[in-house]
Amino acid sequence: MTSATDPRPRPADGAGAGSGATTPVRLIATDLDGTLLRDDKTVSPRTVAALAAAEAAGIEVFFVTGRPARWMGVVSAHVHGHGLAICANGAAVVDLHAGGELIEVRPLERVDALATVAALRAAAPGTSFAVELTSGIHYEPDYPPFQFDPAASVATAEELLHEQAPGSGDPVIKLLANHDSLTPDDFLDLARAAVGGLGSVTRSSPTALLEISGPGVSKASTLARCCAERGIAPEEVVAFGDMPNDIEMLAWAGRPYAMGNAHPAVLAVASGRTAPNEEDGVAAVIEQILAEHRP
Repeated sequence: MTSATDPRPRPADGAGAGSGATTPVRLIATDLDGTLLRDDKTVSPRTVAALAAAEAAGIEVFFVTGRPARWMGVVSAHVHGHGLAICANGAAVVDLHAGGELIEVRPLERVDALATVAALRAAAPGTSFAVELTSGIHYEPDYPPFQFDPAASVATAEELLHEQAPGSGDPVIKLLANHDSLTPDDFLDLARAAVGGLGSVTRSSPTALLEISGPGVSKASTLARCCAERGIAPEEVVAFGDMPNDIEMLAWAGRPYAMGNAHPAVLAVASGRTAPNEEDGVAAVIEQILAEHRP
């Protein structure tokens, strides 16, 4: 297993599926919360320096997160080069240099969102919902309110998704479902069975909060599209993550790293492991990569 828990740069003793340590790295794809960010939602000076050094060496850096574009201020000051980010678990590609301008949207169709709400209400009574649009979030009265969005409108999910609801012309990028008594993983398993092909169900929260995107939409599928546009192969990508919404991305990337604080399912899929987010695990691997390819 590849390890970067030692902060000193050293050759990798393994690599992700489909690659070797000698394969040049052309792109770094990193999750944010629980991965690149410290627990206080800051980027450490060491990590800032590592990101800048990677881009100076010609390696592109993509932030790949479940966050919507409007919550990307935590890293907008640390964007170099291209400035693109994959947000909302792959539902949106945004230009951080242009203040979060949407470059691509892969929406959840409202008819599928309504069918998903009905399926989850039947399978898990007590589920409450929020609807994430490209223009902002709206949620049900029983849904835990977002401190970042105090002005969001409140109504039932069916009303929020109605064709005449406020913002009805804006694409739905994510449906969120919360349950107060189910465990997070039990809720995830139940929801995937109930939703079926209506959408892609995942989670990134330590609570029973699910994130539902359009069918086939994930961090991995959007990252793969972005890399294909640039002629970058999976084996040339290093990826970092900590929660179930990162699993597909880590399985796709040639050199996947699970954080030391990662969910057990993430640790199981990633051939590489690094230090926890509180110990700058992403920076440790980037430093190692740059040392590997230093002339």
